[in-house]
Amino acid sequence: MSVRNVAIIGLGLLGGSIGLAVKEHAPQITTTGYDRDPDVRAKAAELGLAGTICDSAQEAVREADLVVLCVPVGAMEEAARELAGHLKDGAIISDVGSSKQSVAEALTRALPGHTIIPAHPVAGTEQSGPDAGFASLFTNRWCILTPPEGANEAAIASLSEFWSALGANVELMDAEHHDLVLAVTSHIPHLIAFTIVGTASDLEEVTRSEVIKYSAGGFRDFTRIAASDPVMWRDVFLSNKGAVLEMLGRFTEDLTALQRAIRSGDGETLHELFSRTRTIRRAVIEEGQDDDRPDFGREDHL
Repeated sequence: MSVRNVAIIGLGLLGGSIGLAVKEHAPQITTTGYDRDPDVRAKAAELGLAGTICDSAQEAVREADLVVLCVPVGAMEEAARELAGHLKDGAIISDVGSSKQSVAEALTRALPGHTIIPAHPVAGTEQSGPDAGFASLFTNRWCILTPPEGANEAAIASLSEFWSALGANVELMDAEHHDLVLAVTSHIPHLIAFTIVGTASDLEEVTRSEVIKYSAGGFRDFTRIAASDPVMWRDVFLSNKGAVLEMLGRFTEDLTALQRAIRSGDGETLHELFSRTRTIRRAVIEEGQDDDRPDFGREDHL
């Protein structure tokens, strides 16, 4: 593998999982890590999230062939600017953010002339912080690379090989298309979860203790999603607002049609929709992107 030294900037769930996955699946790669929070650095050193935990981002990237920025998308440009003048010639700069057009623009502004290949491992949990990482997070999950037009082919191949080594399935995609796809498959579902859990919490007729005590499976799964890192998701919605608003408009129209069907007693329309969505669920399981065990194979932490 052409990538021999990897610097991980940001040592939360994704950054920590990259470090642990490298240790388990690609031990020949040397890793350095840095996080702005000294407490996180201390915990990362204790957990062995990288071979060397550095006291500065500049020190971490000095020998790196690949730098992976694992910070919220809103902090991406500032984090990248700290690296200017300290990167090795030919180093690949990448990230793990779930919106790609804004990240590509931010990294290009911060590090003009460098090899920038944004990436998005479509993997995660509702947990955050250095304790949350685990080596198998990326196994059989997709990692989408969104190289800019004219990007170095050898660098794309090296980054693809790196993610494949960690167990991910690699796909190349245009950044604009990525943002639209993820608005549908990730961003809007999270927005709905945040909203419905917030609505339940605000109900005056039903107490918060009753919402918690009598939560059915569907609501429990919403609360799991809604427990995700608020800083990360705030930045995602602000950075991908065009695609999110477009998909939210479509969702609102569909929701209005559903309200109309319920109000008019149109059982045929409801049955048709529910049958179609059930088919989608089966396809997700067949694709290996979830589990058909009760509660989707996840332990109930609530």
